[in-house]
Amino acid sequence: MMMRLPALLAALMMVLLSACAGGGDAPRARIVDTAEIYTLAPGDKLRITVFGEETLTGEYGVTGSGDVSFPLVGNIKVAGRTVEDLQKELTTKLGSGYLEDPRVSAEIINYRPFYILGEVSRPGQYDFAVGLTIQQAVAAAGGFTYRANSKKVYLKRATDTREMLVDLRETPSFPVRPGDTIRVGERFF
Repeated sequence: MMMRLPALLAALMMVLLSACAGGGDAPRARIVDTAEIYTLAPGDKLRITVFGEETLTGEYGVTGSGDVSFPLVGNIKVAGRTVEDLQKELTTKLGSGYLEDPRVSAEIINYRPFYILGEVSRPGQYDFAVGLTIQQAVAAAGGFTYRANSKKVYLKRATDTREMLVDLRETPSFPVRPGDTIRVGERFF
């Protein structure tokens, strides 16, 4: 009986320490959709070109309410919609009494930023770049601190309500999307 007591205490300590590690209720992240269709949201900046109409051509930002304010047609709700949806709507609205056979092109020139916090040298807001991975995001923030858990991080997509656990040993090139928040926790040993 005395020999089992140290083993029992060790098992109990392991259970308690794993409970203290936190993040036990965060779902594990999986790479599902690397080619997801991008939808617009506040913080995106667009270049809209109306061919033959220099006064309408320019750079437009998506407002906090998810609109683009465009001359002649007013505010257009774009949050959650694609660039192609915006092009079609502008073409239709400009062709309804304003221009004859309008040709509209739109492209994203600046994506909304991503955020990184926790155990990195310079937590904060950073510019998004296409193809960005969590490891690159950490590098942009000055790297891990000496207290950081460099094996596991937490990621919250802009469209989700919960964080998910990303094991960097399993998926070292996990993709970051615009508006994501990355949280780097502390290691315990």
